[in-house]
Amino acid sequence: MSRRLRLLLFVPAAGVVAGVVMWGMVGLPDFGSKPHAYAAYVLQHAVGQLRVTNIPSTVVFGYRGWDTLGEELILFTSVMGTALLLRSSRDVPEERPHDEVTSAAVRQIGGCLVPVTLLLGLWTVAYGYLTPGGGFQGGVVCAAAALLIWIAGSYRDHRALTPTALVDPAEGTGAAGYIGVGLAAMAAGQAFLAGFLPLGSTGSLASGGTVAVLNWVTGLEVAAAVVLIFHEFLEEYIETVPHPQPSGEGQ
Repeated sequence: MSRRLRLLLFVPAAGVVAGVVMWGMVGLPDFGSKPHAYAAYVLQHAVGQLRVTNIPSTVVFGYRGWDTLGEELILFTSVMGTALLLRSSRDVPEERPHDEVTSAAVRQIGGCLVPVTLLLGLWTVAYGYLTPGGGFQGGVVCAAAALLIWIAGSYRDHRALTPTALVDPAEGTGAAGYIGVGLAAMAAGQAFLAGFLPLGSTGSLASGGTVAVLNWVTGLEVAAAVVLIFHEFLEEYIETVPHPQPSGEGQ
């Protein structure tokens, strides 16, 4: 397909999308306007109904859990599509090139930051329904720890510590786990994704019931999805890194 034809197809489609986005933005309430009745209800009743002190988490995993399921499936589908597309068009290298970091400072500081970043990601997920954070945010931070392995070490280290055989099932488990919680709610006689687990005490890690479980499976799915994205795009990049020449070659 020629560049001109691609532009002819892109410009009208982009114009329609831009028009819809602008139309939606015009309809937004003014900054500082009175909260909608729905927001007022959530602020008043969320903690008492779900025992969750982070109000956004009550909305994301409680009151509108269906929407969050759609977001998870969109992420899952887009990552799987990217992986299948790039893997099918890529020649598998017999041996990945050496791309070790030559800076001692980057190796040492980056190596120290890997466990710190991973711990921060897990903390963000674990306390995501008590304090600001959650499965989406914490999953991205955990994936950043995996990327630091490449930045501070090498691509070989990154792939060795995040093998595809482990990350691929992890993403599927996270997405399936979210659906599984909904089906378990139905088996317990509740609506799909309705809360059916004990709510526990407000302010503790044992609070939230179903919200806490959905938060954790989301963190797993997001972390694995972002790591898979890193895998595919870094694999495209690493193919451009020249292989080291044998000693004496080219002299």
